[in-house]
Amino acid sequence: MKYTTIALAALAVLASTAHAAAPMMSVEWTAQACDAWNKDALLTNGLAEKWIKNDKDRGYKIIHLYRTDCGEATQTEMKIEARDGKAICVYGGAVQNPKMDYAADYTMHATTQRWEEMGAGEYGPMKAMMFGRLKFAGPKVEAMSVMGPFEAFLRLPGKIPGDKACPAK
Repeated sequence: MKYTTIALAALAVLASTAHAAAPMMSVEWTAQACDAWNKDALLTNGLAEKWIKNDKDRGYKIIHLYRTDCGEATQTEMKIEARDGKAICVYGGAVQNPKMDYAADYTMHATTQRWEEMGAGEYGPMKAMMFGRLKFAGPKVEAMSVMGPFEAFLRLPGKIPGDKACPAK
């Protein structure tokens, strides 16, 4: 009886660690964000017109993300391409394109707390940018022209479970 109780407790611990969420903005989390992007019509359709077409004739746009309190070295990447009239995330994970062209690409960062607030829908991109809660490099006028989809993007941290531990560098 005693061994059964210990064995069940050990199994419970193993089961809970196996399903633990990846750290928010980690490589694993960003892969899930890429999948979530493709399931969100506001992102895939709302960015399909002019936003995705500003790709500097490369055929893609790059978004780098990180949590300010975890450091720039923890950046991850999303690669977005135009496919079948939609803006589709084709890659989410470790940075593959370290050289950014900020006439088309974006790097965004905020503290863990701010990402959580934006993910919960407490405020959108306009307030985040105006009050400096979201820092980013990239075409700001372009971002302001797609506020609805931009807000959907900022909601991803609220849709994808993420641990508060900083991602490995």
